[in-house]
Amino acid sequence: MSDLTTKSEELFELYEGLGDASEDLEPEDQTSQKSLESIYALSQWQLMWRKFIRNKVAILGGIVVLLYYLGGLFAGFVAPYTLSTRFIKYIHMPPQRIRFFNDGKFQPFVCDLDLTIDENLRKTYTPDCEKRIPLEFFSHGESYKLLGLIDTDVHLFQAPGGIVSLLGTDRQGRDMFSRVLYGSQVSLTIGLLGVAFSLTFGSVLGVASGYYGGWIDDLIQRLIELVRAFPAIPLWMALSAAVPPHWPPLRTYFAVTIILSVIGWTWLARQLRGKVLALRDEDFVLAAKLAGASDVRIIFRHLIPATFGHIIVVSTLAMPSMILAETALSFLGLGLRPPITSWGVLLKEVQNIQSIALYPWVFTPALAIAIAILAFNFLGDGLRDAADPYTV
Repeated sequence: MSDLTTKSEELFELYEGLGDASEDLEPEDQTSQKSLESIYALSQWQLMWRKFIRNKVAILGGIVVLLYYLGGLFAGFVAPYTLSTRFIKYIHMPPQRIRFFNDGKFQPFVCDLDLTIDENLRKTYTPDCEKRIPLEFFSHGESYKLLGLIDTDVHLFQAPGGIVSLLGTDRQGRDMFSRVLYGSQVSLTIGLLGVAFSLTFGSVLGVASGYYGGWIDDLIQRLIELVRAFPAIPLWMALSAAVPPHWPPLRTYFAVTIILSVIGWTWLARQLRGKVLALRDEDFVLAAKLAGASDVRIIFRHLIPATFGHIIVVSTLAMPSMILAETALSFLGLGLRPPITSWGVLLKEVQNIQSIALYPWVFTPALAIAIAILAFNFLGDGLRDAADPYTV
């Protein structure tokens, strides 16, 4: 007991000495010491946030992803036209240029187009800026359901008496900008729902595999190896071919989402198993067991939250794979089919190489996919670095 008292007195004297030493520091040194103390007082989530916001590329990727989802959520409002709007007069029209100043005044407008057809039946659209079509913002047009609930006809911008097409039109005279926006609703939500199902399966099975061990671990790992033994794309193609073509669009949509989740959960389960193997012997798990907590409570109340940062990172990095898988299946005709509009369906409609060479703007869905994949990867890399805030 006397030894413990002596050590306590020594520690107290050392603490007082440190306090006296800090008072003798210069003002600049005291400021830096206070800033270091404020950093040490932060929680792990606060440290992760500080590290994440310093990654400018990850912030840019997050902003692009947010804009994509907002554009898909309010596609009917942002898009000037609906999916069924056709302009027979403007088939395969190139993208229009918006001019913002009219006679020195800020008044956005587009030029009217003169159509000429040569001896090879090739169409040429020549802008005629003598005929100017002013843009109207928050104008009334074709009706749609905002957020799938509210009937309205207000669009962000339109060109009454003409056409405004930022990305040109396709072979049926449909606005590509509107179709890309509506296609993002399906492609992005399939990626989101597919990752959600994968996280549900992967989190529960991966954590259970690492926590219990023994025959449960062997059973789950053999199941993972069985699923991963099949090549991903041929397996997706085989499962998609089993979807009856007469199914309604909504049922086909959910069937494709489940198919994309069949293999996606195995990667997360393997990674969480390794993390839980290291966490199951920690003091907080032992304390929960001694407190009488059940295995289910330990898994869902302690282990899954402990790996939540890793789950977020994996889900962000898995999103591009889901989007590409849906695009590939729909492009091959084994995924979604018209009248559903997704990025894969749009690419399937323009898979003719000659059409791409003559009308390259119809390939803009591929550009939208590429930007989305890069944004998700940048965001995922930033989250992965921020998940371990104690490394440089």
